[in-house]
Amino acid sequence: MSIASVFDQLSEKLSAAGAPFETLHHAPVFTSEQAAAVRGTTLDSGAKALVCKVDETFVLIVLPADRKLASKRVRQSAGAKSLRFATREEVAERTGLAPGSIPPFGSLFGLPTWCDAGLTEQTRINFNAGDHAISINMTLADFIRVEQPRMGDFAE
Repeated sequence: MSIASVFDQLSEKLSAAGAPFETLHHAPVFTSEQAAAVRGTTLDSGAKALVCKVDETFVLIVLPADRKLASKRVRQSAGAKSLRFATREEVAERTGLAPGSIPPFGSLFGLPTWCDAGLTEQTRINFNAGDHAISINMTLADFIRVEQPRMGDFAE
């Protein structure tokens, strides 16, 4: 799956669902802090997407960009014995993308999407859209309506 096709697929998915969004092309960014600065947004409005392996299943966990994964809470919530971040190779294998460029839509990659409830403090969210140099800004309500993630307490 090419980088352009992930952005195109996401754009088509959002348009088909009647979910308006804004696209921002910018210099490549590789941290949540850089992304917030180039977008002119707050760090906590960033939707950070992490590919993780929970027991034997890969999932996409979405957190506010100013928070970290609460591994123990995720394991308890999922009733799982193990949790780890996917390796760079596993991320590429499952998404065709590099870490940091993954949009918070696991459905694009056949992955369940889990979203930290802390993100609901935002009315709008921002995220990289399959490329380190393309961001999308959209309402959180539309993200939840279109993606229908499993909500939980996954961040600290």
